Amino acid sequence: MSAAVFGHGQLRLVLLALLDEREQHGYDLMQGLSDRFGGTYVPSAGTVYPRLAKLEEEGLVVGRSDGRRTVYAITAAGRAELASRRRELEGIEEQVGDSVRRLANEVRATVGDAMRTLRADLAAASAAAASAGAAGTTHPTGGAGTGSQERPGRAELRRAEVHLAEFRAQLHADLKAAAATGRLTDEVVRQLAIRLDDLRRELQRALRG
Repeated sequence: MSAAVFGHGQLRLVLLALLDEREQHGYDLMQGLSDRFGGTYVPSAGTVYPRLAKLEEEGLVVGRSDGRRTVYAITAAGRAELASRRRELEGIEEQVGDSVRRLANEVRATVGDAMRTLRADLAAASAAAASAGAAGTTHPTGGAGTGSQERPGRAELRRAEVHLAEFRAQLHADLKAAAATGRLTDEVVRQLAIRLDDLRRELQRALRG
C-alpha cells in the first residue's frame, strides 16, 4: 500500500496531528503511521520527508537538528490549520480504521492461501516420495518386492523436498503480505534473486564435495 490510501492533502493533515502530540523525527512519524494502520501500512521515506519539507516551507512545522537527525515540531500556524480541519481529520481516522480492517482481511486471506499451498506441496512431495520409494524397493535377492532398503540418498531427497516446500510456502506468504503493504520493492526482489543464487551456488559446491 502506498500514500494513495490518503486523499489529496490528507497525509499532511495526519502528519500535523502526529506532531501535535509531540516533537518527532521522520522515522518516528513513519512508525506512528504504521502503528495507526496496525502494521499493515508502512510509509516510505520518499512519502513522508517530501511532505515534511513542504509543511516546513509553509511554516506549519519547523525542523531542527539534534546532531544526527532532524526533529520536527508543529508551529502555531500548524495548530491553527489542524483546528480548522478537525472534522476532516476525524473523517480520515474513520477511513484509516476501515483500511486497517480491509488490509487485515487481505493478510488473513494471504496466509490462508499460503497454508493451502503448503499442504498441497507437502502432499505432492509425500506422494512423489512414496512413488519413488515403491519403485526403488527391491527383494533381498535382487528382484522386485518388499522389505529391502531404499536406494542411497532417497530418504534425504524426500526430506529436502519437504524443506523446500515449506520454505516456498512461507516465503510466498511473506512476499504477498509485503506486497499488500507496499514493502515489496524492486530492491527487495533484487536481493532475493541474488541471495537465492548465492545459496544455490553454495549448495552446488557442497554437493560436489
